[in-house]
Amino acid sequence: MERGENNNSRYDNDINNSEIHQILELSEKNFDSYIKSEKPILVDFWATWCGPCKFMLPVFDRLAKKYSSKVNFGRINVDDYQSIAVKYDVYAIPTFIIFTNGKITDRAVGAVGEKGLENLLEKYK
Repeated sequence: MERGENNNSRYDNDINNSEIHQILELSEKNFDSYIKSEKPILVDFWATWCGPCKFMLPVFDRLAKKYSSKVNFGRINVDDYQSIAVKYDVYAIPTFIIFTNGKITDRAVGAVGEKGLENLLEKYK
């Protein structure tokens, strides 16, 4: 490497990869438009105070990287958007719901781990 040359290729790859698997922050304004998409979306219903939700976040991120070409990934804070949580019968968190064309196609409740979520996603590969 020549003097003054910057070797950030690994860092650059990390930045590019993070752009590819963006996790959407869902709200009342955009929730319906994302769940009505033909491309399935896995929605993480979570809260800041929830320990199991914090445990599942890195798992959710890893799976977003792996499956982003086939499935969108989004998160919605149930404390901020309680009406959406109630509408979809989310009474325990974390709850993970896959929507396709506005309909629920799969659901997992609790800190199901990487394998538990991957089992839901396998059919969308």
